[in-house]
Amino acid sequence: MKQLKHWQDVVNALLGVWVVLSPWALGFQDSTTATANAVLVGVALIAAALGAMIVPRAWEEWTECALGVWLVVSPWVLGFSALQAAMLAAVCSGIVIAALALWTLYTDKDYSSSWHRPAH
Repeated sequence: MKQLKHWQDVVNALLGVWVVLSPWALGFQDSTTATANAVLVGVALIAAALGAMIVPRAWEEWTECALGVWLVVSPWVLGFSALQAAMLAAVCSGIVIAALALWTLYTDKDYSSSWHRPAH
């Protein structure tokens, strides 16, 4: 059995499940926009995180980061920032997701070799 390369991908997959379930857990399922956003982004995050667990590649981490950033800005872009539960769920989850993906990108020597080169 292949050993897991990044524990952060497991956490991001679980956060993806949380994002999918958050409309019902936090009671904003009546907002079509916020719910659709949560479900679509959550499913995409689960797929990217599972892909990163099976065949680790930097692009999957960048995808997870982009999904996290989207979650942070989506309440204002999609117009559901007045729904406090939906806004907080998206922003807080997005910050953690993006931070974990960036952490993986920065600390994995296979992904970050260009970041750690000394300047000439």
